[in-house]
Amino acid sequence: MSEQLSAIRNYSYEKLNTDTSGHDFFHSERVAKIALALQEKENAGDAAVIWAASYLHDVIDDKVVTDPHQERQNISDFLASLEWSSDQIAHVLSIIDNLSYSRELEMGKAELTLEGQLVQDADRIDALGAIGIMRTAYYGGHTESPLYLPDVAPKNFKTKAEYRKKSTVINHFYEKLLLLEKTMNTTAGKAEARLRTKFMQTFLMEFYAEWDGKLLTSNENDKMKKQ
Repeated sequence: MSEQLSAIRNYSYEKLNTDTSGHDFFHSERVAKIALALQEKENAGDAAVIWAASYLHDVIDDKVVTDPHQERQNISDFLASLEWSSDQIAHVLSIIDNLSYSRELEMGKAELTLEGQLVQDADRIDALGAIGIMRTAYYGGHTESPLYLPDVAPKNFKTKAEYRKKSTVINHFYEKLLLLEKTMNTTAGKAEARLRTKFMQTFLMEFYAEWDGKLLTSNENDKMKKQ
C-alpha cells in the first residue's frame, strides 16, 4: 500500500471510527474492498480514485456529520496536501456527490464514471446480505425506529425528506434494500446483489414466521410427514 493510500485510509478512520449509525470506518473499508474486487472483474478503472472515493464517501454524509459542506472542502484540501491533481480531486468529489440513493429519488440516476459506478455498486452491495441486515437493524436502533409494525405499510418515497422520516426497520427492506439490485451498474455488481438479495428475502420469510410465534420445527415435521 502506498503512503498516499494509507493516509487516505487513516483519514477515513479518524473521521468515522466513532460512528454509531452503520456508516462507520469498517463500512467504508468493506466498500473499498468490494469496489476493488469488482474493478478486478471489470479489468478497468483508476484504483486510486476508487480507493479514495470508497474510504471517503461517508465523510460528507449528513447522517454522519453536522457540516457536510465543510467536510467536502476538508477532503479537497486533504487530497491536495497529498499532491493529488485537481482533476483527480474533482473526480473523487463528483463520485461522492452523486453516490447516494436519496439523491436519486429527487434527481434520477447520475451519469457516473466507471470508477463511480464501481464504488456505488460496492456501497449498495454492503447494504445487502447478512451485513445489510445487521446494518439495517443497527441504524434502526440508532434512529429509535420501531422494529416492525404490522399495520404500517412500506412507503414509496419521492423525496429525500420523505426518505429520511422514521419508518420501521422491516419496512426499510421494501422501501430501499430489495430495490437496490435493479440499480446496479456493473455485471459483477448485479450478480453479487442478486445473491445477497435472495439471502435477505429468505431472512424476511423466517422473520414473519417467528414474529407470528410459529415453531420452525413444525415446518420440518410437516416436511417429514409428506416424504
